[in-house]
Amino acid sequence: MGEINLTEYQKSEPYLLTTAQRDSLKEAVSDITIEPVPGKEGEYHLTPVSTVGAVEIGDVSLFIEPKIGISQLLSLACYAVGKVKFQDIDVDLKKERLLTEALALALSNAARRAFGRGLLHGYLVEEEALQTVRGRIRFNDQIRRRFGIPLPVEVRYDEFTDDIKENRLVKAAVARLGGLRLRSQKARTGLGWAWAMLDNVSLVDYRPKDVPEVKFDRLNEHYKWVVALARLILRHGAFESGRGEVRAQGFLMDMNVVFQEFLTVALREELGVSESVFKERYIDELDEEKRIRLKPDLVWREGSSYRFIGDAKYKLINDKRFPNADMYQMLAYLTASGLSSGMLIYVKDEAEEISYRVRNSGKELHVATLDLSGSLDDILERVKGLGSRIKRLAGVV
Repeated sequence: MGEINLTEYQKSEPYLLTTAQRDSLKEAVSDITIEPVPGKEGEYHLTPVSTVGAVEIGDVSLFIEPKIGISQLLSLACYAVGKVKFQDIDVDLKKERLLTEALALALSNAARRAFGRGLLHGYLVEEEALQTVRGRIRFNDQIRRRFGIPLPVEVRYDEFTDDIKENRLVKAAVARLGGLRLRSQKARTGLGWAWAMLDNVSLVDYRPKDVPEVKFDRLNEHYKWVVALARLILRHGAFESGRGEVRAQGFLMDMNVVFQEFLTVALREELGVSESVFKERYIDELDEEKRIRLKPDLVWREGSSYRFIGDAKYKLINDKRFPNADMYQMLAYLTASGLSSGMLIYVKDEAEEISYRVRNSGKELHVATLDLSGSLDDILERVKGLGSRIKRLAGVV
């Protein structure tokens, strides 16, 4: 079995691929650049962009390591899905290079801690037709479906069970990762243990956009960490493709999405506004007929009034040259919203402030950068600085 190890945004050494493997790889990782090596038949340089994770293509294993590191990635992603701070007390992931292995270890470790006092149980409302009365009779259904016949009886009752949403989410995540080719025996064993613990729980096939949220209280607070990891895994998800000549399966995360979701949640907390007020949303006021739809990443809107518009750009900028296309995009957002200023937020090693005044328009384009190194608390402290700048632009003191 061949193995290809890549790092996000870095051009690889030459790798030998068959035509079928090359095509399946491109189908699985759409943003990867595959360049033939001059004078070498079947050899290619591979350059991943913002997608990280693992893909199995036939007997070839492809691993894409995030440039910011596994711990930072999981810290950002877990905070984005549930404002949960990443915990690696029992599993040291700082040296782990493979995302799937890290997720499997973290999930199985979190499951052991959550299930330590036994599986969480809760009440589910069940509706059935029974030969005996249990709970409440559903008289309307009894008349409509049974035409007055006494048995079976249409009833509704509460069932105290472990087959609840929290456990279903964890089991679905275990199934997603368990279907991958994991190197670590510890990870495989841990997932197997969690699967056995959840034997009586229904296996639900959640689509990434339909992963439910969970509200926490004193009864299920100890599940917060494992549920956050499960929701993270299910929202980004494993995939399987058999459309090409070579079957491909894997688990991939788009760092653009991770960065945008983290920034949205972190800034929402810092600004003290609700999800309905500060989020990604469409703007259709650019043309008079409202036929052109724009979709900024960060929109602060109260009622019909815009307070702030920004865009999250997961691009590793190492100098002061920012893509002109991003500037044009922001100018369109400001024109449509009627705001005089907006902000582009990039990933960068060192934060610096740059602003541009657009001639003949009265618009200002502000460029900010966010350093993703260090702990989550370090990053959230830097977000406070962004929040202060946004408040000034929005006229909030």
